[in-house]
Amino acid sequence: MDINPPRIKSACPASPERSGHLPPPSLLANGEQCKPAVRSWAMPATAVDHEHGVTPRELFFDLVFVFAFTQVTTLLAHEPTWTGLGRAVLVLGALWWPWTGYAWLTNTVDPEEGFVGASLLVALIAMFLAALAVPGAFGDNGVLFGAAFLVVVSMHLALYALAGRGDPGLFAAVLRLAPWTLLGATLILVAGFGFADGVRTWLWVAALACTYVGAGMAGLSGWRVFPAHLAERYGLVIIIALGEAFVAIGIGANASGIGWGEVAAAILGLLVATSFFLAYFDFFSIRGAQMLADLRGPDRVALARDVYAYAHLPMIIGIVLFAFAMKTIVGHVHAELDFVPAFALCGGSALYLLTYSAIRSRIERRLSVSRGRFVAALAILLLLPVATDLPALVALALVTVLWLALHAYELVWWREARVRSRSMLASP
Repeated sequence: MDINPPRIKSACPASPERSGHLPPPSLLANGEQCKPAVRSWAMPATAVDHEHGVTPRELFFDLVFVFAFTQVTTLLAHEPTWTGLGRAVLVLGALWWPWTGYAWLTNTVDPEEGFVGASLLVALIAMFLAALAVPGAFGDNGVLFGAAFLVVVSMHLALYALAGRGDPGLFAAVLRLAPWTLLGATLILVAGFGFADGVRTWLWVAALACTYVGAGMAGLSGWRVFPAHLAERYGLVIIIALGEAFVAIGIGANASGIGWGEVAAAILGLLVATSFFLAYFDFFSIRGAQMLADLRGPDRVALARDVYAYAHLPMIIGIVLFAFAMKTIVGHVHAELDFVPAFALCGGSALYLLTYSAIRSRIERRLSVSRGRFVAALAILLLLPVATDLPALVALALVTVLWLALHAYELVWWREARVRSRSMLASP
């Protein structure tokens, strides 16, 4: 599979409000003329019908998820057990749904429109309250998390319904999705009301099953997807998650004091974080946008749902697990890792890499692996038994070596494709 296509350029020029001047008429790929959205409070949440770039308001909204991911790492650090790991994954699954939902929403409506922007601010405040409650989401702060979460998803559905008021297909799609999403959010709220730990956990599992499985069963018709914007949004959230790895490295170093061991661990951790970045942006980000642009209608929506809304979640989980491992390693560079931090170190990287094989299998509609990344993931997993018997710094160094070996392999294997890709990116 060729994973180095040319960069996707925006199909339409920026709207007058975004660019500051009236753009010349231009055509979409299907021959339709671009129609810049007109912002108005009288007609709130108007669906756009043209490609557009990511706006500052969307980036501002994403800042709350920087904090949310940090809180998940805190949850893991306070409970570095299998139970804590499971809860962290459940919380990430819950947090991911509103982020991906609002990414799709702002793919459909103009977030710079006054009413939408004000609504996004309210959602941001509610999401921040949910993030504040993350460390206690399975304890005393369960009701706060559930109530704030319900507000966030309810506002998302309301804005989507407003956007679909002039589009029966989009409105019907929102109505099909709403019961599943609201049921999932309600179960999370109910779980906060003092149930035993086992019951609470199963309520969370049921909530996420309703949300994700229900969205898959709700159908594909009616949804709109503008490829360049959607691909850019998901690339940016990968960067946001990687920012948490940087924060975790800094917190771990400050907690233990900074010596040569901590400096070495920080450098190795940054090399691995850079490897996560390169694995995505050297290959997938360009190819993913191209694949979306090549499709139309339900086929495009299905690929966007499966590859972006669903398959990016394990990538985020892998990055956050790595961030937790780095927080532990930098704070205890000479100690042996317990099994859960060692699993986070090795399993986080492996999960991230294996996701690309899952995406490839989805695209080709048969079992298919990304050879270099699949082998690297297995090699990192094989380090797990050894990682618990070595100093944390040594275990991190071994994982770093495997990541660098993967990049060396891909640098050679994809040499010609990379040259073509870079030349296309440089072209006006």
